[in-house]
Amino acid sequence: MADTCPKCGFAGVGSDKCPRCGVIIALYQASLDKLRRGPQSPARAVPAPTRVAPAAQPPSPRTVMTSAAARAASSGTRRPRFRGSGAGLFGIHVVNVLLTLLTLGVYFFWAKVKVRAYLFSETDFEGDRFAYHGTGREMFVGFLKALVFFFIPISLLSMLPELMSAPLPVRYGASMLSYLLASFFVPMAMIGARRYRLSRTSWRGIRFSLRAPTWDFVRLWSWNTFLVASTLGLYYPIYIMRRQDFLTRHMWFGSQRFGFDGRGRDLLGPFLAMVVLFPFTLGLSWFGFSAKKARYFAAHTTFGTARFASTVRALPLAWLTISNLLGLVCTLGLAWPWLSVRSLRFAYANLSLEGPLALDTITQQAQSVTATGEGLAGFLDADLGLT
Repeated sequence: MADTCPKCGFAGVGSDKCPRCGVIIALYQASLDKLRRGPQSPARAVPAPTRVAPAAQPPSPRTVMTSAAARAASSGTRRPRFRGSGAGLFGIHVVNVLLTLLTLGVYFFWAKVKVRAYLFSETDFEGDRFAYHGTGREMFVGFLKALVFFFIPISLLSMLPELMSAPLPVRYGASMLSYLLASFFVPMAMIGARRYRLSRTSWRGIRFSLRAPTWDFVRLWSWNTFLVASTLGLYYPIYIMRRQDFLTRHMWFGSQRFGFDGRGRDLLGPFLAMVVLFPFTLGLSWFGFSAKKARYFAAHTTFGTARFASTVRALPLAWLTISNLLGLVCTLGLAWPWLSVRSLRFAYANLSLEGPLALDTITQQAQSVTATGEGLAGFLDADLGLT
């Protein structure tokens, strides 16, 4: 008996069979256990898939997992797909808005969890869906920690000198110190939020993780931000490349690490061209640079022996962004669920993983992570693009 389906993440399963995806819970969990144990000795043959006697039953999860592993071990192009709908997300969104208003904003954290859980559970890759394991309670506690240890001290440091009519040098010094502290906490929020979200995301029962020292990222962010300001923005493409390199190389799926081999100077030319053309294209040249950056990041990101690829182009990206913005304004935000699904499908349609991939060699290596970084990111609006 299981409360949550391990394949699609459907909550409230009341029997051995999931009413949403039809998987047999016990058999599917046995298949996951086999994947977590990793590859067996070459002398041991892989047992043949179990045949399901009733003709009306769906294929055995063992058969599904075995065939999926065989496909994954060979070369090919794999794409994620979103199986949900804007209408399904709209139903969740309406309930979330009402409960958030009734609780004076407290339900906001549970609302974010419900949206993420829906989006992840409707995202399919290689025949299996992702699952999100975060909870509203975790995020609420993380928010409270960020409030007590970061936001309140910085706010007091900024306001108290004014309220106490302190001398002008003291007020300037306090303002500068509060600004520096807030800037210092931004990279902590960025890496903390990503670490938490990855640790709460799984596929085929195996968790993602970010194994990066926080202080290393703080130093990288602080020094490179200073260089961007000192060079009037010309150092920006090198900075984003170094940031992408750091975050990607420290990201894992179970026991398998991601890789990145990009170079900052490769985006310097496209960035300078975007800057020169920006006033003449009314800002549309930014979409050309963004599309180039997305293709470059994907082409230089590896997972084992496979490599990602992106086909996003400037004009479709510009149309998607501008039309989504107009759609939000014209519908007063009511179209947000459909526009979010539209953006997700656009991203998935332009992203693929190519090359040989042996998923059955990956084992579970979960990490213990708190949600404090997520709460701090909410305060400082420091996000890296994850949902």
